[in-house]
Amino acid sequence: MHPPDTAPHAYAALTPDVVLDALAHAGLHGDGRLMALGSYENRVYQAVLEDGRRVVAKFYRPGRWSTAQILEEHAFAAELDAAEVPVVAPLVLAGRTLHAHAGFVFSVSPWRGGRPPELQDPQTLEWIGRFLARLHTVGARQAFVHRPALNVQHLGVEPREALLAHGAIAPEVRTAWREACTEAINLIAAGSYCTSDGAIFHLEDATPIRLHGDCHPGNILWTPPGDSDPGGPHFVDLDDARTGPAVQDLWMLLAGDRHQRTQQLAALLDGYEQLRAFDRRELALIEPLRTLRLIHYSAWLARRWSDPAFPIHFPWFGTPDYWRGQVALLREQIDALRAPPLAA
Repeated sequence: MHPPDTAPHAYAALTPDVVLDALAHAGLHGDGRLMALGSYENRVYQAVLEDGRRVVAKFYRPGRWSTAQILEEHAFAAELDAAEVPVVAPLVLAGRTLHAHAGFVFSVSPWRGGRPPELQDPQTLEWIGRFLARLHTVGARQAFVHRPALNVQHLGVEPREALLAHGAIAPEVRTAWREACTEAINLIAAGSYCTSDGAIFHLEDATPIRLHGDCHPGNILWTPPGDSDPGGPHFVDLDDARTGPAVQDLWMLLAGDRHQRTQQLAALLDGYEQLRAFDRRELALIEPLRTLRLIHYSAWLARRWSDPAFPIHFPWFGTPDYWRGQVALLREQIDALRAPPLAA
């Protein structure tokens, strides 16, 4: 197991009083009611203001993103909002979206409710596909300057080396994991066959655009139609926005066996291609991207282990059983990397 970090964690100083004082510093006065929302990377709170409005305050993890990178996220959200793409963008308070208080930087957004989308419904997937196309149309207008790109080095090689260097892997599984991880990374670097023309397609061959970056079902909320709201999906949490291929924002919405995923993908693309062309060669990147996320996830847990929230919520991490399971998953992904890609 990785060595313990005995330094006090930065979030230990983020007490409810600090959160309320931070909101007041930004000109928003809470009535004292706070509710922590589900977020491991940052700390996020719903607050009720004195006038009854509800807002969401997001305190960024110290040291993760630079100020320039956070402001790029905010600018992207504002650009999407201006284009009427349904996202929850930070509020502009006193002329800015990023605020500082008591050693933390934070943003405040309006509260938006909703439920997870019904991803087994083809019409729902088609609707989400249309909105993703609109998001990507805006994302393709210009490039991120400060935010990182999605690539094998950042999401595969660096996490592998970090895990091996910091003793996070159970010793009895270390060799098997290293071999499986290295084989998977090498297969991804070698590229995948495209079903359309038989050519090799690499992650670097895809046209890079600005992405949501972490478009899993928990980051899409669905609302029913109302008097002033047409309903449907809206996107939350652009914290992982980065540059990469369009398919990155589609594949995490697929679940089930190959037949089910093929049907879901077809519905998503039916909606997407109503508004924006999609390069079908990118379908060859689905399993490489899934594999890189698997590797990166383990490294993310190891890097965050000094945060007291992580041992509480992920007590199984670092155990021999966890790493045996990771080896099995990597072996499954190696088989998937060698199989023909999904087609729709």
